[in-house]
Amino acid sequence: MKLQNMFEEKSVLVGMSGGIDSTAVCSMLLEQGYKVMGLTLITSDTGLRAAKDAAELAARLGIPHHIADVRDEFRQLVIEPFIEAYMNGKTPNPCVNCNPTVKFRLLEEWADKLGCSKIATGHYVKIKEEIGEDNKAKYYIVTGDDDKKDQSYFLWRLTQQQLSRVIFPLGGWEKPQVLEYLKKNGLQSAAKDGESMEVCFIPGDYRDFLRSNIQDIDTRIGSGTFVDSEGRTLGKHSGYPFYTVGQRKGLGIALGYPAYVLKINAAKNTVMLGSEEQLSTRYMLIEAPEWVNGIPEKISVRVRYRSHPVECNAPIATGDGRWLVKLHSPVQAITPGQSAVFYDGNIVIGGAFIADQRGINQWIPKDNE
Repeated sequence: MKLQNMFEEKSVLVGMSGGIDSTAVCSMLLEQGYKVMGLTLITSDTGLRAAKDAAELAARLGIPHHIADVRDEFRQLVIEPFIEAYMNGKTPNPCVNCNPTVKFRLLEEWADKLGCSKIATGHYVKIKEEIGEDNKAKYYIVTGDDDKKDQSYFLWRLTQQQLSRVIFPLGGWEKPQVLEYLKKNGLQSAAKDGESMEVCFIPGDYRDFLRSNIQDIDTRIGSGTFVDSEGRTLGKHSGYPFYTVGQRKGLGIALGYPAYVLKINAAKNTVMLGSEEQLSTRYMLIEAPEWVNGIPEKISVRVRYRSHPVECNAPIATGDGRWLVKLHSPVQAITPGQSAVFYDGNIVIGGAFIADQRGINQWIPKDNE
């Protein structure tokens, strides 16, 4: 039996944080005639206040509100892989893991329990549905109208099942319009202002977070060596987990020129430094790609949240579990652990994780064409 036949058609469970965006979503869906319920996930100690704020807003809106304490699950599925990635010399993006495995999965599970046919969040993206020749629907994430707030980069791992049930009311809005909407409806003062932290469970520097979770990290890892692209020793560093590709500030070494982190070798505890020019590349290796429905001829890729999509060729398998991507223009700071999200225009067609770049030169054509 299809879900829409099991539950009330216009019922929706909204992921509520107590903030501006989710508050606006609840209000908008109420205006559209939905039966709205709210769910707040407590994923870390910092989420306790958010749950209280969300409960107060739900009461003001007159909607049922539920709280799920999922701190243990969140630690296992998001925080521990986050720590492990840094210990492997990578720079993770926890939102990419959290969205499909925690946030949207739990929203869907709670929606089933509460009899809601739909789920909704305050992400600034849209959904596109296409019916294929097999008469089956395919769902695509589409970039939001607000270029500064578009969050399509973080959602590429959502499943077709999750996308088939989700509503993104803010996809066609810009943030100033949302603020004006809340003001008009008397909700601006109730919703908490401010943007979300880059990593929701880390109030400060990730290095302090690593040290608090791995108390012997400094003795276990120890100081390592800065090297140049030729392998020559440049100086000492405080341990490879405390650096990320592209980093310039806080290196603690003076070379007489602006130096950037080019590569990190966890096995040798070395951090390669070089010039800004050396940070640029037109090739990268990716792993674990996922595609919605094949790869169009003309695609582009975004290698970090704030970067602009760059046109590229379709990935080519290298035979070692990685794929080579040729970029049509140079990109800086290809960072293992981050996501490479592929677009056809403004439509997300797939994504992958940026892989370890070691050995990439053997895959780059000799003529570099």
